[in-house]
Amino acid sequence: MVKNLVHKDLEDRTFWIPKEEEIKQAVTTDVYFEYAVRALEHGGINPKVTMEVYTRKTPFESNWAVICGIYEVAKLLEGLPIDVDAMEEGELFLTDSRLALYEPVVQITGRYRDFAKFENPVLGFLCQSSGICTKAARISHLAEGKMNISFGTRRAHPALAAMIERSSVIGGLDSVSNVLGARLLKKEPSGTMPHAFILCVGDEVEAWKLFDRALQKEVPRIALVDTLSDEKIASINAFEALGNKLDGVRLDTPGSRRGDLKKIVQEVRWELRIRHGENVKIIVSGGLDEADIVDLRDWVDGFGIGTSVSTAPVIDFGGKIVEIEEDGRRVFRSKRGDLSGKKYVYRNEKTLSDFITLDPKPPKNLVPLLTPLIRDGRIVRRFRSIDDLKERTRSLVRKASKLEPKILL
Repeated sequence: MVKNLVHKDLEDRTFWIPKEEEIKQAVTTDVYFEYAVRALEHGGINPKVTMEVYTRKTPFESNWAVICGIYEVAKLLEGLPIDVDAMEEGELFLTDSRLALYEPVVQITGRYRDFAKFENPVLGFLCQSSGICTKAARISHLAEGKMNISFGTRRAHPALAAMIERSSVIGGLDSVSNVLGARLLKKEPSGTMPHAFILCVGDEVEAWKLFDRALQKEVPRIALVDTLSDEKIASINAFEALGNKLDGVRLDTPGSRRGDLKKIVQEVRWELRIRHGENVKIIVSGGLDEADIVDLRDWVDGFGIGTSVSTAPVIDFGGKIVEIEEDGRRVFRSKRGDLSGKKYVYRNEKTLSDFITLDPKPPKNLVPLLTPLIRDGRIVRRFRSIDDLKERTRSLVRKASKLEPKILL
């Protein structure tokens, strides 16, 4: 007989999520960092070190990715007696699997015990945000200016919703559906209607008419057209029911019915046009990824992007000590397989070619990618607006698609 099945609520919270102050106090760290700090304290050891955060590869089919999460790293480390240099939020960094050389995205300098336990949340902020941001950047670029909306937070833990939406917008997606994410971004959320709404009403036409009567004028009238009938017929019915008030139709699940989505979209486009509904936008959603965007972008007006972005693969950053100060001298010291010494990354902005060196003086006509973020615990960087970051990232991705970004030796 199974015993001890009585469920007990958590003592100090409702959900299995950390409080902000717990993240700030590094309570979410791995215990081996605590072991290391205790042992170093016992031995009276606390050297001044430089740690670099970097990766040598990304999970994407390109030698570039987008760094995201820098703002949260700054707020995490603010107040500690350390210095931090970092790339700009939304910056492209490069990798090359043929090289032992790598580009640091963040550098921390200070007494090791003062920041040791923060390595875990620093990596957590960067790895997932950067993966989502990079995927969003790739999707946005492939969409070639067609509207794209982040629909994916329902596939992720709700504690991550705002981070997902922020990373998606910096990467280039036009808008977000999550209410809290939109509020924190100071934007209006975007969305249409769920299948459940139409099923509750029981009739597609009546559901679209009810939506039109009930919602304020600012909400676009985009009819979901794949709940109870053929997408082409439903689109015709939606236009006949709402006329010029119909802003668009959304096709969400035709791929699950063994249909050719592109041909279905073409059918809908044709039938709307011959009825003078050429201004009705066609939005597609439902499991879309990069290949789908390329296949459909010439035929649709917009995309609802879900799981491919919200659950994008993380970028596997690690934090490694690369030098230690002893008696006022720099001592190059690193783990086997790493490269010693604090590195400086300089870029030729015309060619997106990066040069990595130990020399703090930038070569002529190159700009530094690692710039001051924190000095003696104080944030010294002015953060750009989300819209500025998005436009800058889009510009960098466009440039990278035309050039061959590379790390130069």
